[in-house]
Amino acid sequence: MMSPKQISDDRGSSHFRNTPFQIIHLIGNFFRIWSVYSMYRYLNQTGAPVVLFLFCCLVPSSIIFLILQKPWKGRALSNQQIVPSLINGVITALYFILWGKGLKSCGPLRAILSEYSGAVLGVLSGVLYGRRGHVWKKVGGLIAMLVALFFLSQGWATSSLSPFSTKDSTETKEEEVQTEQALGMMGMMIPVFAGILSALRRVIARRVSLKNQQKKRLHAITITSATCFLFPVAMWDLIIGSSSGKTSELPFSAWAFLSTIVFGIILIFYVDNIAEERLHMVFSSPRHLMVAGACIIVMELTYEMDFSLPGFIVCCLVLGFGILEATSLERSKKDSSLKSEDPSNGILGNNDFDTSPILPI
Repeated sequence: MMSPKQISDDRGSSHFRNTPFQIIHLIGNFFRIWSVYSMYRYLNQTGAPVVLFLFCCLVPSSIIFLILQKPWKGRALSNQQIVPSLINGVITALYFILWGKGLKSCGPLRAILSEYSGAVLGVLSGVLYGRRGHVWKKVGGLIAMLVALFFLSQGWATSSLSPFSTKDSTETKEEEVQTEQALGMMGMMIPVFAGILSALRRVIARRVSLKNQQKKRLHAITITSATCFLFPVAMWDLIIGSSSGKTSELPFSAWAFLSTIVFGIILIFYVDNIAEERLHMVFSSPRHLMVAGACIIVMELTYEMDFSLPGFIVCCLVLGFGILEATSLERSKKDSSLKSEDPSNGILGNNDFDTSPILPI
Protein backbone atom coordinates (compact mmCIF):
# COMPACT_ATOMS: atom_id res chain seq x y z
CA MET A 1 0.00 0.00 0.00
CA MET A 2 1.36 3.39 -1.05
CA SER A 3 1.93 6.08 1.56
CA PRO A 4 0.31 9.52 1.20
CA LYS A 5 3.73 11.00 0.41
CA GLN A 6 4.27 8.57 -2.48
CA ILE A 7 0.80 9.31 -3.85
CA SER A 8 1.50 13.05 -3.63
CA ASP A 9 4.86 12.61 -5.41
CA ASP A 10 3.21 10.57 -8.17
CA ARG A 11 0.60 13.24 -8.71
CA GLY A 12 3.26 15.94 -8.80
CA SER A 13 5.36 14.06 -11.35
CA SER A 14 2.26 13.33 -13.44
CA HIS A 15 1.31 17.01 -13.43
CA PHE A 16 4.87 17.94 -14.44
CA ARG A 17 4.81 15.45 -17.33
CA ASN A 18 1.51 16.89 -18.56
CA THR A 19 2.76 20.50 -18.56
CA PRO A 20 4.03 20.42 -22.20
CA PHE A 21 0.68 19.01 -23.36
CA GLN A 22 -1.17 21.71 -21.42
CA ILE A 23 0.96 24.37 -23.13
CA ILE A 24 0.24 22.80 -26.54
CA HIS A 25 -3.48 22.77 -25.73
CA LEU A 26 -3.44 26.42 -24.69
CA ILE A 27 -1.48 27.58 -27.76
CA GLY A 28 -3.59 25.47 -30.13
CA ASN A 29 -6.86 26.87 -28.79
CA PHE A 30 -5.47 30.40 -28.86
CA PHE A 31 -4.64 30.13 -32.55
CA ARG A 32 -7.98 28.48 -33.30
CA ILE A 33 -9.89 31.31 -31.61
CA TRP A 34 -7.66 33.83 -33.37
CA SER A 35 -8.67 32.25 -36.69
CA VAL A 36 -12.34 32.60 -35.71
CA TYR A 37 -11.94 36.33 -35.08
CA SER A 38 -10.01 36.72 -38.35
CA MET A 39 -12.77 34.89 -40.20
CA TYR A 40 -15.45 37.06 -38.57
CA ARG A 41 -13.69 40.29 -39.52
CA TYR A 42 -13.13 39.04 -43.08
CA LEU A 43 -16.80 38.08 -43.54
CA ASN A 44 -18.01 41.40 -42.13
CA GLN A 45 -15.66 43.53 -44.20
CA THR A 46 -16.12 41.72 -47.53
CA GLY A 47 -19.69 40.43 -47.22
CA ALA A 48 -18.51 37.10 -48.66
CA PRO A 49 -20.90 34.10 -48.52
CA VAL A 50 -20.22 32.10 -45.36
CA VAL A 51 -20.85 28.64 -46.80
CA LEU A 52 -18.70 29.32 -49.85
CA PHE A 53 -15.84 30.52 -47.65
CA LEU A 54 -16.04 27.42 -45.44
CA PHE A 55 -16.18 25.15 -48.49
CA CYS A 56 -13.04 26.77 -49.95
CA CYS A 57 -11.33 26.14 -46.59
CA LEU A 58 -12.53 22.53 -46.32
CA VAL A 59 -11.25 21.51 -49.77
CA PRO A 60 -7.52 21.99 -49.00
CA SER A 61 -8.08 20.78 -45.43
CA SER A 62 -9.54 17.47 -46.62
CA ILE A 63 -6.67 17.03 -49.07
CA ILE A 64 -4.12 17.65 -46.31
CA PHE A 65 -5.88 15.21 -43.97
CA LEU A 66 -5.91 12.54 -46.69
CA ILE A 67 -2.20 13.06 -47.39
CA LEU A 68 -1.27 12.96 -43.70
CA GLN A 69 -3.46 10.03 -42.61
CA LYS A 70 -3.65 7.94 -45.83
CA PRO A 71 -6.83 6.04 -44.84
CA TRP A 72 -6.37 3.68 -47.79
CA LYS A 73 -3.09 2.34 -46.35
CA GLY A 74 -2.44 0.11 -43.36
CA ARG A 75 -5.05 -2.17 -41.85
CA ALA A 76 -8.24 -2.13 -43.89
CA LEU A 77 -11.11 -0.21 -42.36
CA SER A 78 -14.37 -2.10 -41.98
CA ASN A 79 -17.74 -0.99 -43.34
CA GLN A 80 -18.90 -0.60 -39.74
CA GLN A 81 -16.32 2.18 -39.46
CA ILE A 82 -16.49 3.77 -42.93
CA VAL A 83 -20.27 4.09 -43.19
CA PRO A 84 -20.71 5.91 -39.83
CA SER A 85 -17.77 8.15 -40.76
CA LEU A 86 -19.49 9.10 -44.01
CA ILE A 87 -22.72 9.81 -42.12
CA ASN A 88 -20.67 11.81 -39.65
CA GLY A 89 -19.52 13.86 -42.63
CA VAL A 90 -23.12 14.95 -43.20
CA ILE A 91 -23.38 16.02 -39.56
CA THR A 92 -20.07 17.85 -39.84
CA ALA A 93 -21.26 19.68 -42.96
CA LEU A 94 -24.45 20.77 -41.18
CA TYR A 95 -22.34 21.87 -38.22
CA PHE A 96 -20.13 24.08 -40.40
CA ILE A 97 -23.17 25.64 -42.10
CA LEU A 98 -24.95 26.48 -38.85
CA TRP A 99 -21.78 27.54 -37.07
CA GLY A 100 -20.76 29.85 -39.93
CA LYS A 101 -24.21 31.43 -40.04
CA GLY A 102 -24.16 31.80 -36.25
CA LEU A 103 -20.71 33.39 -36.32
CA LYS A 104 -21.80 36.02 -38.80
CA SER A 105 -25.07 36.84 -37.01
CA CYS A 106 -24.03 36.51 -33.35
CA GLY A 107 -20.33 37.37 -33.36
CA PRO A 108 -17.30 35.27 -32.38
CA LEU A 109 -17.80 35.41 -28.60
CA ARG A 110 -21.32 33.98 -28.70
CA ALA A 111 -20.47 31.51 -31.47
CA ILE A 112 -17.53 30.05 -29.53
CA LEU A 113 -19.33 29.81 -26.19
CA SER A 114 -22.41 28.31 -27.85
CA GLU A 115 -20.29 25.36 -28.95
CA TYR A 116 -20.28 24.23 -25.32
CA SER A 117 -24.05 23.76 -25.52
CA GLY A 118 -23.19 20.28 -26.76
CA ALA A 119 -22.93 19.40 -23.08
CA VAL A 120 -26.70 18.85 -23.19
CA LEU A 121 -25.87 15.41 -24.58
CA GLY A 122 -24.34 14.71 -21.19
CA VAL A 123 -27.69 15.61 -19.64
CA LEU A 124 -29.47 13.29 -22.06
CA SER A 125 -27.12 10.41 -21.30
CA GLY A 126 -27.52 11.03 -17.58
CA VAL A 127 -31.31 10.96 -17.84
CA LEU A 128 -31.31 7.81 -19.96
CA TYR A 129 -28.50 5.83 -18.33
CA GLY A 130 -27.74 7.48 -14.99
CA ARG A 131 -29.28 6.86 -11.61
CA ARG A 132 -32.57 8.60 -10.96
CA GLY A 133 -31.15 10.30 -7.89
CA HIS A 134 -28.73 12.25 -10.09
CA VAL A 135 -31.24 13.31 -12.74
CA TRP A 136 -32.20 16.52 -10.97
CA LYS A 137 -28.54 17.45 -10.64
CA LYS A 138 -28.11 17.20 -14.39
CA VAL A 139 -31.36 19.04 -15.05
CA GLY A 140 -30.05 21.80 -12.79
CA GLY A 141 -26.90 21.92 -14.90
CA LEU A 142 -29.03 22.21 -18.02
CA ILE A 143 -30.96 25.11 -16.49
CA ALA A 144 -27.68 26.85 -15.61
CA MET A 145 -26.47 26.47 -19.21
CA LEU A 146 -29.74 27.92 -20.51
CA VAL A 147 -29.40 30.86 -18.11
CA ALA A 148 -25.84 31.51 -19.36
CA LEU A 149 -27.01 31.41 -22.98
CA PHE A 150 -29.86 33.78 -22.09
CA PHE A 151 -27.38 36.21 -20.53
CA LEU A 152 -25.26 36.01 -23.69
CA SER A 153 -28.29 36.62 -25.91
CA GLN A 154 -29.14 39.71 -23.85
CA GLY A 155 -25.64 41.12 -24.40
CA TRP A 156 -24.23 40.75 -20.91
CA ALA A 157 -20.77 40.19 -22.43
CA THR A 158 -20.95 43.49 -24.33
CA SER A 159 -20.13 46.84 -22.76
CA SER A 160 -23.12 48.50 -24.45
CA LEU A 161 -25.70 46.16 -22.88
CA SER A 162 -24.01 44.66 -19.85
CA PRO A 163 -25.64 45.53 -16.49
CA PHE A 164 -22.11 45.86 -15.11
CA SER A 165 -21.10 48.57 -17.59
CA THR A 166 -21.04 52.20 -16.43
CA LYS A 167 -19.98 53.80 -19.70
CA ASP A 168 -22.28 56.16 -21.61
CA SER A 169 -23.33 54.92 -25.05
CA THR A 170 -22.14 56.78 -28.14
CA GLU A 171 -23.94 56.78 -31.47
CA THR A 172 -21.93 53.74 -32.53
CA LYS A 173 -22.84 51.97 -29.34
CA GLU A 174 -26.52 52.83 -29.84
CA GLU A 175 -26.48 51.14 -33.23
CA GLU A 176 -24.89 48.09 -31.65
CA VAL A 177 -27.54 48.09 -28.93
CA GLN A 178 -30.28 47.87 -31.54
CA THR A 179 -28.53 44.96 -33.20
CA GLU A 180 -27.98 43.19 -29.89
CA GLN A 181 -31.57 43.72 -28.77
CA ALA A 182 -32.85 42.30 -32.05
CA LEU A 183 -30.81 39.13 -31.48
CA GLY A 184 -32.65 37.66 -28.48
CA MET A 185 -32.70 34.03 -27.47
CA MET A 186 -34.00 32.87 -30.85
CA GLY A 187 -30.96 34.39 -32.51
CA MET A 188 -28.77 32.16 -30.33
CA MET A 189 -30.46 28.98 -31.55
CA ILE A 190 -28.34 28.69 -34.69
CA PRO A 191 -24.94 28.48 -32.91
CA VAL A 192 -26.54 26.41 -30.11
CA PHE A 193 -27.71 23.78 -32.59
CA ALA A 194 -24.27 23.94 -34.19
CA GLY A 195 -22.73 23.18 -30.78
CA ILE A 196 -25.02 20.18 -30.31
CA LEU A 197 -24.10 18.86 -33.77
CA SER A 198 -20.41 19.38 -32.96
CA ALA A 199 -20.78 17.29 -29.80
CA LEU A 200 -22.71 14.63 -31.68
CA ARG A 201 -20.02 14.25 -34.33
CA ARG A 202 -17.38 13.87 -31.61
CA VAL A 203 -19.41 11.16 -29.89
CA ILE A 204 -19.88 9.27 -33.17
CA ALA A 205 -16.18 9.52 -34.03
CA ARG A 206 -15.24 8.23 -30.59
CA ARG A 207 -17.70 5.34 -30.73
CA VAL A 208 -16.67 4.24 -34.21
CA SER A 209 -13.02 3.80 -33.27
CA LEU A 210 -11.38 3.80 -29.87
CA LYS A 211 -7.87 3.48 -31.32
CA ASN A 212 -6.13 6.80 -31.81
CA GLN A 213 -4.57 6.03 -35.20
CA GLN A 214 -7.81 4.69 -36.66
CA LYS A 215 -9.65 7.73 -35.32
CA LYS A 216 -7.31 9.99 -37.29
CA ARG A 217 -7.76 7.97 -40.49
CA LEU A 218 -11.53 8.01 -40.10
CA HIS A 219 -11.46 11.75 -39.44
CA ALA A 220 -9.86 12.26 -42.85
CA ILE A 221 -12.79 10.36 -44.38
CA THR A 222 -15.27 12.42 -42.35
CA ILE A 223 -13.81 15.78 -43.44
CA THR A 224 -13.69 14.64 -47.08
CA SER A 225 -17.32 13.51 -46.82
CA ALA A 226 -18.29 16.85 -45.26
CA THR A 227 -16.58 18.70 -48.11
CA CYS A 228 -18.51 16.69 -50.70
CA PHE A 229 -21.85 17.30 -48.98
CA LEU A 230 -21.05 20.99 -48.56
CA PHE A 231 -20.30 21.44 -52.29
CA PRO A 232 -23.92 21.65 -53.56
CA VAL A 233 -24.88 23.97 -50.68
CA ALA A 234 -21.96 26.28 -51.50
CA MET A 235 -22.85 26.29 -55.21
CA TRP A 236 -26.49 26.99 -54.39
CA ASP A 237 -25.44 29.85 -52.14
CA LEU A 238 -23.30 31.21 -54.96
CA ILE A 239 -26.10 30.94 -57.54
CA ILE A 240 -28.74 32.46 -55.27
CA GLY A 241 -26.38 35.29 -54.37
CA SER A 242 -25.70 36.03 -58.05
CA SER A 243 -29.37 35.95 -59.07
CA SER A 244 -30.53 38.16 -56.19
CA GLY A 245 -27.84 40.76 -56.80
CA LYS A 246 -26.11 40.13 -53.48
CA THR A 247 -22.34 39.83 -53.13
CA SER A 248 -21.33 36.40 -54.38
CA GLU A 249 -17.64 37.06 -54.89
CA LEU A 250 -15.04 35.62 -52.55
CA PRO A 251 -12.20 38.14 -52.15
CA PHE A 252 -8.92 36.50 -51.28
CA SER A 253 -7.37 37.16 -47.89
CA ALA A 254 -4.29 35.07 -47.17
CA TRP A 255 -4.55 35.28 -43.38
CA ALA A 256 -8.30 34.60 -43.21
CA PHE A 257 -8.03 31.49 -45.40
CA LEU A 258 -4.75 30.14 -44.05
CA SER A 259 -5.64 30.67 -40.38
CA THR A 260 -9.00 28.94 -40.84
CA ILE A 261 -7.44 26.01 -42.71
CA VAL A 262 -4.33 25.52 -40.58
CA PHE A 263 -5.55 26.55 -37.12
CA GLY A 264 -9.33 26.35 -37.30
CA ILE A 265 -9.66 22.93 -38.97
CA ILE A 266 -6.39 20.97 -39.06
CA LEU A 267 -4.35 21.94 -36.00
CA ILE A 268 -7.29 22.04 -33.58
CA PHE A 269 -8.18 18.42 -34.38
CA TYR A 270 -4.74 17.19 -33.31
CA VAL A 271 -4.68 19.53 -30.30
CA ASP A 272 -8.07 18.28 -29.06
CA ASN A 273 -6.90 14.73 -29.69
CA ILE A 274 -3.84 15.32 -27.49
CA ALA A 275 -6.06 16.86 -24.81
CA GLU A 276 -8.24 13.75 -24.76
CA GLU A 277 -5.45 11.21 -24.87
CA ARG A 278 -2.90 12.90 -22.60
CA LEU A 279 -4.85 15.30 -20.40
CA HIS A 280 -8.17 13.40 -20.29
CA MET A 281 -9.88 16.67 -21.16
CA VAL A 282 -12.94 16.48 -23.39
CA PHE A 283 -14.24 19.50 -25.28
CA SER A 284 -17.36 20.17 -23.19
CA SER A 285 -15.61 20.46 -19.85
CA PRO A 286 -15.06 23.37 -17.44
CA ARG A 287 -11.28 23.22 -17.92
CA HIS A 288 -11.64 23.52 -21.70
CA LEU A 289 -14.06 26.41 -21.22
CA MET A 290 -11.56 28.14 -18.92
CA VAL A 291 -8.83 27.96 -21.59
CA ALA A 292 -11.20 29.21 -24.29
CA GLY A 293 -12.43 32.03 -22.03
CA ALA A 294 -8.89 33.30 -21.44
CA CYS A 295 -8.20 33.28 -25.19
CA ILE A 296 -11.49 35.08 -25.91
CA ILE A 297 -10.59 37.86 -23.47
CA VAL A 298 -7.28 38.44 -25.24
CA MET A 299 -8.93 38.48 -28.68
CA GLU A 300 -11.80 40.77 -27.61
CA LEU A 301 -9.33 43.31 -26.25
CA THR A 302 -6.97 42.95 -29.22
CA TYR A 303 -9.71 43.44 -31.83
CA GLU A 304 -11.32 46.21 -29.71
CA MET A 305 -14.72 44.56 -29.72
CA ASP A 306 -17.76 45.70 -27.75
CA PHE A 307 -16.75 43.75 -24.65
CA SER A 308 -17.61 43.73 -20.96
CA LEU A 309 -15.17 41.73 -18.85
CA PRO A 310 -17.39 41.44 -15.71
CA GLY A 311 -20.41 40.36 -17.77
CA PHE A 312 -18.32 37.85 -19.70
CA ILE A 313 -16.91 36.35 -16.50
CA VAL A 314 -20.42 35.98 -15.06
CA CYS A 315 -21.62 34.21 -18.23
CA CYS A 316 -18.59 31.89 -18.20
CA LEU A 317 -19.01 31.05 -14.51
CA VAL A 318 -22.69 30.17 -14.94
CA LEU A 319 -21.98 28.22 -18.12
CA GLY A 320 -19.06 26.39 -16.50
CA PHE A 321 -21.18 25.47 -13.49
CA GLY A 322 -23.88 24.15 -15.80
CA ILE A 323 -21.39 22.04 -17.74
CA LEU A 324 -19.88 20.73 -14.51
CA GLU A 325 -23.25 19.62 -13.17
CA ALA A 326 -24.60 18.37 -16.49
CA THR A 327 -21.60 16.25 -17.46
CA SER A 328 -20.25 15.09 -14.10
CA LEU A 329 -20.13 11.39 -13.41
CA GLU A 330 -21.61 9.84 -10.33
CA ARG A 331 -19.03 9.64 -7.54
CA SER A 332 -18.70 5.86 -7.70
CA LYS A 333 -18.16 5.86 -11.45
CA LYS A 334 -15.75 8.75 -11.20
CA ASP A 335 -13.63 7.09 -8.54
CA SER A 336 -13.36 3.89 -10.54
CA SER A 337 -12.42 5.77 -13.70
CA LEU A 338 -9.57 7.64 -12.03
CA LYS A 339 -7.39 4.57 -12.11
CA SER A 340 -7.76 3.61 -15.74
CA GLU A 341 -9.37 4.44 -19.04
CA ASP A 342 -12.17 2.08 -19.97
CA PRO A 343 -11.94 1.41 -23.73
CA SER A 344 -15.19 -0.55 -23.80
CA ASN A 345 -17.41 2.46 -23.16
CA GLY A 346 -15.18 5.41 -24.05
CA ILE A 347 -15.26 6.98 -20.59
CA LEU A 348 -12.00 8.78 -19.95
CA GLY A 349 -10.40 8.45 -16.55
CA ASN A 350 -8.80 11.47 -14.96
CA ASN A 351 -5.97 11.45 -12.45
CA ASP A 352 -6.59 15.09 -11.63
CA PHE A 353 -10.00 14.38 -10.14
CA ASP A 354 -11.73 16.25 -12.94
CA THR A 355 -15.22 15.38 -14.09
CA SER A 356 -15.98 13.61 -17.36
CA PRO A 357 -19.27 13.20 -19.17
CA ILE A 358 -21.03 9.87 -19.38
CA LEU A 359 -20.90 10.45 -23.12
CA PRO A 360 -17.50 12.13 -23.71
CA ILE A 361 -18.32 15.18 -25.80
